[in-house]
Amino acid sequence: MMYENNVHLAPNMYFDRHFDRQAVKILPGEYYVTNGDKLIVTVLGSCVAVCLRDKYSGLGGMNHFLLPNDGSNESGLLTESARYGVYAMELLINHLLKMGANRGRFEAKVFGGGNVLRGMTVNNVGQRNAEFVLDYLETEQIPVVAQDLLGEFPRKVYFFPDTGRVLVKKIKAMHNSTISDRESEYRMRVKFTPKSGDIELFS
Repeated sequence: MMYENNVHLAPNMYFDRHFDRQAVKILPGEYYVTNGDKLIVTVLGSCVAVCLRDKYSGLGGMNHFLLPNDGSNESGLLTESARYGVYAMELLINHLLKMGANRGRFEAKVFGGGNVLRGMTVNNVGQRNAEFVLDYLETEQIPVVAQDLLGEFPRKVYFFPDTGRVLVKKIKAMHNSTISDRESEYRMRVKFTPKSGDIELFS
């Protein structure tokens, strides 16, 4: 596993009997890439996830991240908090390129950014994350072929990188506070993480 800047490769694997295949569950701050037929699963509140795929080779992966609040009201790619999102995206892209994906064949599907964290409405946490990821992908000229962003409900996302298929389930009835507690803890963790340096992208 790789640990840096609170972004690391997801270690949680299991067999999904419903879909009859190996699956990987990613939590806030994690990502996973595969060149096989694994299913990648995550649950999103105000965090966002990008399902990124080489549409011809089937190489694909997903990340799950949230921008730490840097105390500013700025938007765009140049704020201190946005540097964390850039890092999370570059880590996913870089890993796919190292596995043989072609950047010119990337397509993205993006999800999350819901208004689900208690006490965070005024800061528009989900909206900031959604705007960042769309701005980033536009800047990097990676087409977004599907999206389900914002709203008031958490989402469970199932991504099949080999085919590009994504299933999204809105969680309209929550029986506990696991999602918001997990994202709140993750938010505090990244808020106090020292900024790391840039990473080199493969071309």
